[in-house]
Amino acid sequence: MPAAAAPWLLLAVFSGTLISLQARITGELAAGLGGDGFAAAVISFGSGFVVLALGLLVLRKPRRGVGLVLADVRGRRLRWWQVLGGFGGAAFLLAQGLTVGALGVALFTVAIVAGQVTGGLLFDRMGLGPAGPQRPTRRRVVGAVLVLAAVGLSMADKLGGGFPYLMLLLPLVAGVCVSWQQAVNGHVKNAAGSAYAGTFFNFAAGTGALSVIFLVHAVAAGLPSRLPSDPYLYLGGLVGISFITIAVAAVQKLGVLLLGLCTITGQLVGSLALDLLLPHGDTDVTAATVAGVALALAAVALAALSGTRTGRVVASSGGKRPAASEERVKSPGAA
Repeated sequence: MPAAAAPWLLLAVFSGTLISLQARITGELAAGLGGDGFAAAVISFGSGFVVLALGLLVLRKPRRGVGLVLADVRGRRLRWWQVLGGFGGAAFLLAQGLTVGALGVALFTVAIVAGQVTGGLLFDRMGLGPAGPQRPTRRRVVGAVLVLAAVGLSMADKLGGGFPYLMLLLPLVAGVCVSWQQAVNGHVKNAAGSAYAGTFFNFAAGTGALSVIFLVHAVAAGLPSRLPSDPYLYLGGLVGISFITIAVAAVQKLGVLLLGLCTITGQLVGSLALDLLLPHGDTDVTAATVAGVALALAAVALAALSGTRTGRVVASSGGKRPAASEERVKSPGAA
């Protein structure tokens, strides 16, 4: 890795810490809304969508990218479900709002990473991403198993005492959804020729899904009785835009494999730091939690160290405009 890539490595790790920060903000917002994680998720995701929508009013290239994506969907060069990657982000935000307060950022993040690695194995094998089918390697499989073991280790000293076991399933499933989101978002970005336009579709789909879920919940349980007054609790959407933008820029310099490793490293380290330095709610960082994070880091590194290969990225599953149909990237042979 050339020295010029060092700043991008640091940015990629930083983007991972931003993901942990967003989890903390969304968890605290849910607590401030009387425990309404549904409202917290829609506020966090919706605020990001509003910012991006306003940006489209003044930015010409992203507007053109939105038009290209819609044209490709109409022409069946891009499948309609590939534009719905934001549903994965919606699942992630919803899991944040509903579970971070009880699980803590560190345990939540370990569970998310377990779902991401497992989903990555599955979707790479299916060829869901732009790079096409990728056969799982032995190291990747072992790494996935170790990450799942890390979740068990993290909660080893929490057994009994009314620990919310079922709640742990939410971030696990959300992690799988995030892997699906990353796979299909690659197709949208290639079709749009603009990272901004791809991010816009991500937030549009996620906001739509969360709005429907929130309305159904509101009919059944009512609206939050109050809104918290702390301004920082409404910055989750901006934080989300920030780490997605960094990831889109850094992947051109680092490749998918190294970017993913750096991002997950930032998530794990950042989440543990938040729970240790800025504890919130009923979270309790124990030696088992620290050991679980360390094991997850080792497992991610093992899963990523199987080398890379150059893959041809296809912007859609069908025919594609010659000018934007494909580009060479470093695709993960093992990440």
